[in-house]
Amino acid sequence: MNYLRLDEYCSAKMGATKDFKEEWNATRYMVGGKMFALQGEDNTPRPVIILKLPPAAGDFLRRQYNYIIPGYYTNKNLWNSVYPDGSVPDGIVRDMVGKSYAILFSSLTKKAQK
Repeated sequence: MNYLRLDEYCSAKMGATKDFKEEWNATRYMVGGKMFALQGEDNTPRPVIILKLPPAAGDFLRRQYNYIIPGYYTNKNLWNSVYPDGSVPDGIVRDMVGKSYAILFSSLTKKAQK
């Protein structure tokens, strides 16, 4: 999934906001002030998308795709880095974004969810 489509997909989520974190040189996508996706670069610098998943789901995907690895500079059990070079099908990336968003959205108070 390229960054333009990722930006459109993340931005279309209900209540999603984005900002650019200059010190990270990365765009963060948030819901209720909590990050559900980040697009930036790793230390090589290579483009990367970072998403939160339940540990079992992240582990499963890492075993299926070489271009999904433990989250760069994040909690390796909960966050996953995806290299958006086309090796991981768009449907998988969209599903990962949806799950990441759902995890963070469900952690918000009922008032914040409305």
